[in-house]
Amino acid sequence: MKATDTSKFPLVVIIGGGFGGLEVAKALADEPVDVLMLDKHNYHTFQPLLYQVATGSLEAGSIAFSLRKNFDNQKNFRFRVAEVTKINAEEKIVDTTIGEFAYDYLVIATGSTTNFFGNKDIEHNAMPMKSIPEALNLRYMILQNMEEAVLQTTKEEREPYLNFVLVGAGPTGVELAGALAEFRNHILNKDYPELQKEHMKVYLVDFLPKVLGPMSDQASKAAKDFLTGMGVEVMLNVKVQSYDGNEITFEDGKSIPTKNVIWSAGVMGVVPGGINKDVIERGNRIRIDNICRVEGFQNIFAIGDVAAMITSETPKGHPGVAQVAIQMGKTTGKNILHLINGEPTEPFKYFDKGSLATIGRNKAVADLGKIKFQGFFAWMIWMFVHLISLLGFRNKVVVFVNWVGSYISNNGGSRLIIRRYVKEAVPQKDEKSLAKPD
Repeated sequence: MKATDTSKFPLVVIIGGGFGGLEVAKALADEPVDVLMLDKHNYHTFQPLLYQVATGSLEAGSIAFSLRKNFDNQKNFRFRVAEVTKINAEEKIVDTTIGEFAYDYLVIATGSTTNFFGNKDIEHNAMPMKSIPEALNLRYMILQNMEEAVLQTTKEEREPYLNFVLVGAGPTGVELAGALAEFRNHILNKDYPELQKEHMKVYLVDFLPKVLGPMSDQASKAAKDFLTGMGVEVMLNVKVQSYDGNEITFEDGKSIPTKNVIWSAGVMGVVPGGINKDVIERGNRIRIDNICRVEGFQNIFAIGDVAAMITSETPKGHPGVAQVAIQMGKTTGKNILHLINGEPTEPFKYFDKGSLATIGRNKAVADLGKIKFQGFFAWMIWMFVHLISLLGFRNKVVVFVNWVGSYISNNGGSRLIIRRYVKEAVPQKDEKSLAKPD
């Protein structure tokens, strides 16, 4: 049944409860519209702190917040746990795992997922970290491999369990490499006295010639210096060839024995079914016009990581960062109201507030416009910005207390193996597919 059959107000359906989806819904509060948000989880994830969940510094609940609770005072808002399977634009219907939903205006804010660039072996054996379940899987894998290392009797047998290879030297890879280096330098001997920190190796690998590629050369150099000073081996201009779960091999012929490969070398948009391939850009992103509307449609919008606004100023689209999604969400909410009221729309203009990345205790880099600095002050700003950006007062308090405790003790987090992580078996091909490959 269509929204107009049951409500006198237009229905805006938002797919995704990330940074962009939240802003669209907030922009429509107290307006003569109905808002329905669909997401496969009932919580918003603060992705910038996923790496601290993965390393046991924070618990998952402290970076997640109930979507229903976040909008409990917004009377025109409803939420459903559902995964969208297809968009039927002609009938203005969204097919989901719990049924069909009609819409008058649709906002696709589905975000991005890990891009393995078609390498199925790496996809199966390496660990991604784009969601809370993936961050928890990574945490349990790290801790389980530590326990396995304790059981080995020789240095050679322990080596694969204690070698950590992070592929991708963007913010995620840099921050996770720093966190693992701090774990080795300050916690390993306390938790595992049988192990020597010199035997735990952390490698940061990228095919680009610099770490933190989108940031300034000054920030990149400082981040690399911080990492090498902490004992991380930074390998640049290096491309991964394969990873079989026991050894990672590079195109130059070198290899590292490891059971810990964490992949953050690329992302791609999560595009629901039903979107014409003609509007899909590189990185599996949907091409949009200057008001974030999907090209060829009058009532379908795409924002954030899944959207690509291609202009002379942004030939590759905007960067996949939270601020882009937030600002696109605000603009899209306003423009939907303009369209409903028959008013002129406002073109989207991105205001770059700067970039921050932390490498570890007292170590961070900041590019704030023309102002660029590193070290303790950048680290303090990084903490402040992330703390105030968290949803929920309780989460802010919990994270702040955890950070203070970790800073004082150099031994934060509980590092409990609540459930064991077991990698799924590789699907077996049937005889027909083996006889006649595609």
